[in-house]
Amino acid sequence: MIQRIIPAGAIALLALTAGSAWAHGDVKCPAHPKEEWKSHEELAKKLTAEGWVIRRMEKTATCYEVYAKDPKGKRIEAFFDPKTFERVEE
Repeated sequence: MIQRIIPAGAIALLALTAGSAWAHGDVKCPAHPKEEWKSHEELAKKLTAEGWVIRRMEKTATCYEVYAKDPKGKRIEAFFDPKTFERVEE
């Protein structure tokens, strides 16, 4: 019985990690030196002032990734250039 649980657990773990890899798609922000990046707190203030409700923010190698509800209330995953705060589309 244990032999069946381990493969099922491994498959579930693989499916979860593969799903997160697909979430990013082909989003590529311009590469800027880290010292040119504005803080993610500044981005949060900007988006909140525009009506976004931020759930979570993360830093990728070249972007800020934001999980939020946009001003229309739609759940969204968006990427922003950390130097200009321009939204980067896939």
